[in-house]
Amino acid sequence: MSKHALLTIGQLSSRSGVATSALRYYEELGLISSERTSGNQRRYAQPTLRRVAFIRSAQRVGLTLDEVAEALATLPEDHAPTKADWSRLSRSWRPRLDAQIERLERLRDKLDSCIGCGCLSLRTCALNNPGDEVAERGPGAVFLEPAGDTTRRSGRSTPPRTTRPSRRTGDQLQAPPGRSA
Repeated sequence: MSKHALLTIGQLSSRSGVATSALRYYEELGLISSERTSGNQRRYAQPTLRRVAFIRSAQRVGLTLDEVAEALATLPEDHAPTKADWSRLSRSWRPRLDAQIERLERLRDKLDSCIGCGCLSLRTCALNNPGDEVAERGPGAVFLEPAGDTTRRSGRSTPPRTTRPSRRTGDQLQAPPGRSA
């Protein structure tokens, strides 16, 4: 890297709008890289700005950092990616993004009606999901999922509900029917 093209972590943060702590985290995950000065300070190549912008944009549309890392691993590290590199990467994400767009459209269009989440708080839920029948289809708002989508993504994995002590009496509360206890 040439010396004039190097950015400090503060400059990268200021130019990208991303906190320095997030930049260090991205580096820890291998999403971006830096050189170190003799005083052990980070210096980033100018093309890192585009990588950070790409990471943030991908996160905003619902992609995980694992997905971002997988994609960035296909790009060159020693020079700025070409238009062809970015085009190839964007083509590989098109189905994922199309499914995300479909979810957002369904959310917009169905939020005032039953979405299959199991809350049963709306009158229409008694018609569309009596007794929370759709619980068998999986967690969350199942009516918002694209047709045929079997790769339900949640940002975090949550353990199945089990019995737990009640705060009031210490009695055991049972897991809901159809859930593992």
